[in-house]
Amino acid sequence: MAVNVDTVYKTVLLILNKEQRGYITPAEFNKIGEQVQHEIFEGYFEDLNQQLRIPENDSEYANRVKNIDEKIDIFKTTGNATYNAGYFYLPSDLHRLGTVIYNDKEVQRLQRNEYLLINKSPLTTPTTLNPVYILEGNVFIAALHDKVFVYPVSIQSGISVSYITKPSSPIWGYTVDGATGGYIYSSGTSTNFELHSNEQTNIIMNILLYSGVVIRDPQIVQTAAGMVAQEEANAKS
Repeated sequence: MAVNVDTVYKTVLLILNKEQRGYITPAEFNKIGEQVQHEIFEGYFEDLNQQLRIPENDSEYANRVKNIDEKIDIFKTTGNATYNAGYFYLPSDLHRLGTVIYNDKEVQRLQRNEYLLINKSPLTTPTTLNPVYILEGNVFIAALHDKVFVYPVSIQSGISVSYITKPSSPIWGYTVDGATGGYIYSSGTSTNFELHSNEQTNIIMNILLYSGVVIRDPQIVQTAAGMVAQEEANAKS
């Protein structure tokens, strides 16, 4: 399902070099590729949010919610949370949290003020049969992964989560030809784009857009921008 990084890079070079308009190095390509993959990936969630507001299409293959969700499915996974001094650390590769689970039962999420309110009454205070959790932390800072406080505090194990991971950065790995100084593709040190295979054209067009900026070629920028805009218009029409 992944998009081959070597195919993308060679296609980009072919288009850029067709009329001798410029060249991007592997290092530049890797940085641009990472940014493009990130933008496409994050766009899935906004697109899904928009499509959920639109009446559902009953067509099996033209259902946009289903199609977007299929692209996100690649990154859906589960893992265990690790208990540590009163709270649970979530998996380090977590990007978006789905469901917190205790002994095969979904744990209800609350805000801190909501927990304080329900904990005042014996009738609503959390139990092992009806646990709750509070999410705190910052997943965007490596040293401060998200953590959850699960109540009642007697729960110190058995917490798992469903979540969405973030795609690994694409890398076009290479060795250098000692005779010519040229770059030779190395599959062993490369990482493919982890997006759905039907994103290949989208990836190439967006890399071309950024490449036009790198090589200071306004015609490439204009052409690529038009291609991207048309692709987005086709997707939403």
